[in-house]
Amino acid sequence: MKQWKSYLVFVKPYTKWIILTLIIGILKFGIPALLPLVQKYVVDDILLNTTMGMDQKISNLGIVLGITLFLFVIVRGPVEYARQYFAQLITAKILSDLRNKLYSHLQRLSLRYYQNTKVGEIISRFINDAEQTKNIVEVGLMNVWLDAFTLVFVLGFMFYLDPTLTFVSIAIFPLYAIAVQILYKRLKKLTKDRSAALAGIQAYLHERIQGISVIRSFALERHDQSKFEGINGKYLSKAMAHSRWNAWTFAIINTLTDIAPLMVIGYGGYEVIQGNLTLGTFIAFFGYLDRLYAPLKRLINSSTILTQASASWERVQELLEEPYDMVDANDAAILEHGSYGVAFRNVWFKYQDQGNWVLKNITFQANPGQTVAFVGMSGGGKSSLVGLIPRFYDVQKGSILIAGKESSHWTMESLRSQIGMVLQDNFLFSGSVRDNILLGNPGSDDEAVYAAARAANAHDFILELPQGYDTEVGERGVKLSGGQKQRVAIARVFLKNPPILILDEATSALDLESESLIQQSLRDLSKSRTTLIVAHRLSTITHADLIVVMKNGSVVERGTHEELMGKQGVYAQLYNIQNLNP
Repeated sequence: MKQWKSYLVFVKPYTKWIILTLIIGILKFGIPALLPLVQKYVVDDILLNTTMGMDQKISNLGIVLGITLFLFVIVRGPVEYARQYFAQLITAKILSDLRNKLYSHLQRLSLRYYQNTKVGEIISRFINDAEQTKNIVEVGLMNVWLDAFTLVFVLGFMFYLDPTLTFVSIAIFPLYAIAVQILYKRLKKLTKDRSAALAGIQAYLHERIQGISVIRSFALERHDQSKFEGINGKYLSKAMAHSRWNAWTFAIINTLTDIAPLMVIGYGGYEVIQGNLTLGTFIAFFGYLDRLYAPLKRLINSSTILTQASASWERVQELLEEPYDMVDANDAAILEHGSYGVAFRNVWFKYQDQGNWVLKNITFQANPGQTVAFVGMSGGGKSSLVGLIPRFYDVQKGSILIAGKESSHWTMESLRSQIGMVLQDNFLFSGSVRDNILLGNPGSDDEAVYAAARAANAHDFILELPQGYDTEVGERGVKLSGGQKQRVAIARVFLKNPPILILDEATSALDLESESLIQQSLRDLSKSRTTLIVAHRLSTITHADLIVVMKNGSVVERGTHEELMGKQGVYAQLYNIQNLNP
């Protein structure tokens, strides 16, 4: 139960509903428990009553049937419905709250976590393991208590009928306790191992589906099938180990359960023959025996279910307890919309504490309305540099100033709301073109969406799509070309209208025609904004107010295009290599 304490946070808002469901459940299980007493009365007091006349027997039998029909047909039906409905309602709401919490948590985890964790593993914990945890409520907080109540209720009637025969019936209870103690400890580990293996399949499947074009282009289908069969075989091994242990558990429990009726038949039959027990009492007692061991078997089965739920909750809890690398300071302020500059002051940065420095002593300033471009060979640290501005990561040394204050002075939400980013491979979500543009400002009306699309040179091609702005773009925007995706991404930045603009190789993967259209859009977008550009094609940044040349994480040159060409240094060499100098 200790590991469930953190789960009870999600249960607490529904405590009253759970209590109501338990009360209804007591009625549900209590009504059938009266049937053996009815059987005893009918056999001993009506059928075998030698002093009662036939008419009286028929009359009494009719009264008994009328009462039982009312209880079992009129009363029990609505009670059964209410119990099932409220139990499912409560578990569904708790599960919904848990997934909302998980999604909120995932939103706050740093990019470093996602770089080190497989997506399939996260999805497995979010979907499969979270789904299993509902049994903590449905079984652990409702069914277990109802079955325990039924046991006590039935044992009370059994002691009332014959205390000695009752002790005979429960003589094997200690064996149940021993079996549960031995069997379920290992079952929990096997359950957790099986869940981890299933997560491995999901992670592999997710990655391969995302990269199916690579598999096809290299004709790796057979090789990939072989690898999947190995992973699937690992899961099969874990699942079979779990199933074997589960089968042994049920075999042992069911064998113990079958011993009790034999003991009751033997001793009870002997007592009836001796005249120490009435036939009606014996029949009623045997009826209660089934009602005694049915909830007991459910309790044992509940142990299996709760063991699995506990293992799943541990995996969900591990995800919930994943720490946040990036948090707002307690006194963080809100950065309102305005015109802001960006400055780096002796910034040093690396992704891992034990890793190499990615950026070394970087200093520059971009004032409002200025454009600063970063160029250099791949791996020089350019993308890492611009990723620090919206605080995707924090620096180890130095400081980054936004609006004259360190970036950590502002809340991350308000800081990022003032920054627009256009990347080389912009991500489009499943949905319509309109939905993706609206990500820039979800509350905008259609006219604002159209204006943003026009500014991005996207309006004309969107109108030519089958359903115009309502055309579905597919997962990751696969139904659009690279140039079309870029223009949609630029449109949503126009709609956002941020004072700080970051362009990270926004046109390097496009054809010349698409690049020309997008370059014009980017020029319009960068007007009156603080713009930072990471560029591969140097012809696209010759207009920049400042060009920073980077190599191996350090700044090796800086200046305007004309100044750098006059130096005949690294920049001029790169420019000439691209055959851009006549």
